[in-house]
Amino acid sequence: MSRLTHVRGGPYEPPVPAHELTAVSADGARIHVEVHGAEHAPAVVLVHGWTCSTAFWAAQIRALSGTYRVIAYDQRGHGRTEAPLEPAGYGTRALADDLESVLAATLAPGEPAVLVGHSMGGMTLMAAAGRPGVREHAAAVLLCSTGSSRLVSESTVVPLRAGGLRTRLTRRVLGARAPLGPVTPLARRALKYATMGPGSAPERVEVCARIVHACPRVVRYRWAHVLDELYLDAGLGELTAPTAVIAGTADRMTPIVHARRIAAALPRCLGLTELTGVGHMTPVEAPEVVTGRIVELADTYVVRDRKRGLGREMEREGA
Repeated sequence: MSRLTHVRGGPYEPPVPAHELTAVSADGARIHVEVHGAEHAPAVVLVHGWTCSTAFWAAQIRALSGTYRVIAYDQRGHGRTEAPLEPAGYGTRALADDLESVLAATLAPGEPAVLVGHSMGGMTLMAAAGRPGVREHAAAVLLCSTGSSRLVSESTVVPLRAGGLRTRLTRRVLGARAPLGPVTPLARRALKYATMGPGSAPERVEVCARIVHACPRVVRYRWAHVLDELYLDAGLGELTAPTAVIAGTADRMTPIVHARRIAAALPRCLGLTELTGVGHMTPVEAPEVVTGRIVELADTYVVRDRKRGLGREMEREGA
């Protein structure tokens, strides 16, 4: 289980995986991986965001694992994956390396999968888009509540007019070195304001608060520094798999302008789903929508392709 004070019971309680394993990244980092569902089922890979963990995908894992093989992993420093000791261990190259190592450890050569990334997880997919070890597996992609650049300058977490002052204050807020402390009523209100829509249910706020507050302080601010300097616009052109985008119109962390810009730049965009009143935490705030889009992508680009491939193989054998 991830390093959390878990929600106990209900759709957001982290499911027990069928098995766990460790993927070794290019720099030797050991990445904690969970696999849910039947061994040979069509594959879906879930990549969580900044300050989150595999527990963030609990609703999707529970809904999908009866039909699909769901692979989720803890980004370095999150959940059960150890944090790098040096600042050099944090960066978009490391994110891409880690994803490649997870895919190599869990998928057969050439095996197709739907790759799903939320926030920094979406940035991971952009950073890794040109990697051969990712392209061979990416049958389709879903980007949830993410951005490719200008994250700090376009964030509206600080309620000021866009400009230098807001950017400086946002940088200080997101990159704060102070510990978050326990999950208190005040902490829940602050997290809901910054990361969720105004109509988010209390139990969903609680889930996100528990997950975010479990992220170690050093990991939080070091990844914040990486996100501050993020520039992955070129990676969008490398993301040639069919790609769908989901975002909330009330997202203050990565406002909807990011999703619209991404959708316009993708080589094979399958459309942008804008969720009215939803904030940054779309897989928790709107689990049915996110899960439904994953199912559509898996059925279209993994299951049907498998069936077509099997049919061609049977025709060759019968010839």
